[in-house]
Amino acid sequence: MFARLKRIVGAPEPPPTQVDPVPPPAAAPAKPPEKKEEPTQPKEDAKQAEKNKEEPKKEEENKKEEEKKEPSKEKPEPVPAPAAPVDPVSPEGAGGEDNAASPPTPPVVYSRYTDETIRWLIKMKREKQATLKEKVDDPYASSPEISPPVTPILKKDEYHRLKEEERIAKEEAEKKKAEEAAKKAEEKKKKDEEKRLEAEKKAEEERLAEEVRKKNKILPDINFAWLDVLFRPIEEKLDTVLGSTIDPFTDRRYIAWMAVVAVAYNYNLWFCSARLAFPYHNDTINRYWIFLDILSDVVNVVDIMVWQPRLQFVKAGDIIKDRAMTKEHYRKSPRFKTDLICILPFDVLCLHFQFSTVYRLNRFIRIESFFEFSDRLESIMAKAYIWRVARTTGYLLYCLHLNACAFYVASVNQGLGTTTWVYDGNGTAYIRCYYFAVRSLINIGGLPEPTTTFEITFQMTNFFIGVFVFSSLIGQMRDVIGAATAGQTYFRASMDGCVAYMNTYTIPKYVQNRIRTWYNYTWDSQGMLDESELLDKMPLVMRTAIAVDINLATFQKIALFQGCDQQMLVDMLLRLKSIIYLPGDFVVKKGDIGKEMYIIKSGAVQVVGGPDNSIVFVTLKAGSVFGEISLLQSAKDGGNRRTANVKAYGFANLFVLEKKDLFDILVHYPESQKVLARKGRKLIKAKAPAGTKDEEKPKGLAMFGPKPPTPKIMKAFANLRKLKKQQEGE
Repeated sequence: MFARLKRIVGAPEPPPTQVDPVPPPAAAPAKPPEKKEEPTQPKEDAKQAEKNKEEPKKEEENKKEEEKKEPSKEKPEPVPAPAAPVDPVSPEGAGGEDNAASPPTPPVVYSRYTDETIRWLIKMKREKQATLKEKVDDPYASSPEISPPVTPILKKDEYHRLKEEERIAKEEAEKKKAEEAAKKAEEKKKKDEEKRLEAEKKAEEERLAEEVRKKNKILPDINFAWLDVLFRPIEEKLDTVLGSTIDPFTDRRYIAWMAVVAVAYNYNLWFCSARLAFPYHNDTINRYWIFLDILSDVVNVVDIMVWQPRLQFVKAGDIIKDRAMTKEHYRKSPRFKTDLICILPFDVLCLHFQFSTVYRLNRFIRIESFFEFSDRLESIMAKAYIWRVARTTGYLLYCLHLNACAFYVASVNQGLGTTTWVYDGNGTAYIRCYYFAVRSLINIGGLPEPTTTFEITFQMTNFFIGVFVFSSLIGQMRDVIGAATAGQTYFRASMDGCVAYMNTYTIPKYVQNRIRTWYNYTWDSQGMLDESELLDKMPLVMRTAIAVDINLATFQKIALFQGCDQQMLVDMLLRLKSIIYLPGDFVVKKGDIGKEMYIIKSGAVQVVGGPDNSIVFVTLKAGSVFGEISLLQSAKDGGNRRTANVKAYGFANLFVLEKKDLFDILVHYPESQKVLARKGRKLIKAKAPAGTKDEEKPKGLAMFGPKPPTPKIMKAFANLRKLKKQQEGE
């Protein structure tokens, strides 16, 4: 650096000297000596000598002050004063005595910035050297960075006092915690005691209520142990036919038996009331009535003894199938008490009194058996509204039947044929009275005028009852029919709205006809427009059962999904969507982006090609699958493009699985994902066109592609260099 400065400034290079890292504060950089013509200048030399004498003193004072301020630091070794440069021109440099007597001159500074920078670097190096030296002496010394303050070292007494305070605080905290735990335990014990007392009080109240109920109930608990012993051989034989217990909701044998019980109940309901009002009892026909009465009673007894004790029931979510428990459950139910009252044989009173059906009115109490049959029948019928309409019609006819019986009793009370209003006794009494009831209750009109107060009151009561009863029945009939045709109404409303929309926007007739065809076929084939609306209302278990029953066997036949997790296949079944295509509709077209896989539910599709798609390559029928490869192909290089045209051959109902749904499922089945990826690659290779083979992947530097050609200008320079070498060689 000094050599470079010498060349720049043109001054002689000073000898190497040690430089103090901190420049003296009073020393100013000396200017290079100027060439003087005169040999000596006594005044200036004297001033310079005095100035040189004062500078060492000031330096010593500054060093002492620094030592006072930093006593802990080691005192740096004294740096020898740099030798004064010899001026070749000055006369002092020539004389030995004068030069030895004169004080050393300060170093020459050619650049203040360079000098300060060098001094700062030297200072930093020395500080770093001191730090590293201290680190070598003490390997556990901290780094030069600022570290967090160290915990102060305590004296022994202070340390013991601090530890004692911590121990006391810890004991107090544990004591407080123990007190809180004891308090909580006491509160819990108190609450448990309160709950126990409350439970005992409730149990005592229930016991007292049970005692009061036993005192107030009409029929006491009856022990049927003797009956069970007598009936046990018959029960064991019936167990081989009916089983130990019966499911009342799904067992068709029980529903068929309940139909027999309902017929027996309706016999008592209709004929007992008619026999009570009309004169249908005589010596000739009574034997038939007795036979039918006994037969209906036998049906009721068999139902009470054989069928009802075998019915399963639900207790705390568990289906009870134990025979002893089902029997006990039935005998403790209110229905058993009602059934006992129903079959009490008051008919034996006819042996002492006149033969009459008034002793069979207790058979009407068993109406619960009829409603149970109605509910069970609705649950198994495909079109339950038919039974609802028939049942409502039966209610109407029975109301007319009761009115006909009442009219005949009123006519007998007034006297047959005494007035124009009462029944005159001609013809079949039941049919004539039933005709009057129909005209009276339905308010058709044309009835004879009542003459007496009783007749007027009876007719007015008929009108009021007719208005109330028939309005209720007609409203119920409207609800039943409305519920039966609700789906058809929704279909018609949807289709009408779509047709109105197409007419508003002037859609071509050809498109409108195709849309109407789609609506009609969809409704005729599945009875609804969207199956998902119905399935969404079901719990997941039911939807899974339906999906597995319909499509699991088809999924297991797909080569792509063989070997995958069965639960993954079930999850895929739940994501399927049903779509109906009309004849000639293209399901997929060549070149389309493949995002779905298709399963043919019903109908057929054709893979076509050629200029006008007139060539049929293959026909796929129900149970076939196509488009499954596109689910695993990526969009890179058009890998997920459709390679053929597929159109519907007739009406085709297809299940569709989208790629997004498949990927959402595969997140939870990593092993199946690997299997699908491996099989997908094999199927793609197998279905690739003949003669196409996968090229080997480039290795090494070939992965970076071909080397670009050399520019022409570089070729020209290379040729010139070759020519030059050839000329030199020659």
